[in-house]
Amino acid sequence: MEITLQPIARVINSRKEPIDDNWETIIADIVLADHIPTEAFSNISDFSHLEIIYYFDQVKKDAIVFSGRPRGNPNYPIVGIFGQRKKDRPNQIGLTTVELLEHNGRSIKVKFLDAIDGTPILDIKPVFKEFQPKTEIRQPIWVADLMKNYWK
Repeated sequence: MEITLQPIARVINSRKEPIDDNWETIIADIVLADHIPTEAFSNISDFSHLEIIYYFDQVKKDAIVFSGRPRGNPNYPIVGIFGQRKKDRPNQIGLTTVELLEHNGRSIKVKFLDAIDGTPILDIKPVFKEFQPKTEIRQPIWVADLMKNYWK
């Protein structure tokens, strides 16, 4: 089965290359595609946070992996692709929860989006408290080390 998706928006920001760390200072605009009506953003500013689903369009097909050490770090275990958030994924889909800073017509301004300039947006969903985890989040110790500079 083949699935065809059309971007609903694009990212505009200052990050031109997919660098792993220091995303906290990056503020991004998400601008609706021409075929999406402005009213798709109606009342979006009632929410503080959004989930952004995007497409890693610059990942080369031959770079896609199914396992490996996160960031190639020999101190980390070999982990399957579904046990990490690496961009070189089979369907090249990214997902990040962002803080909504501003809505202005056909664009929204967000913080904590780890997508580079020009990235196609596939969907946007508001964060509902009711969809958040009901139990404690558990993760391996290497994740905290890997993420220590990500939002710095």
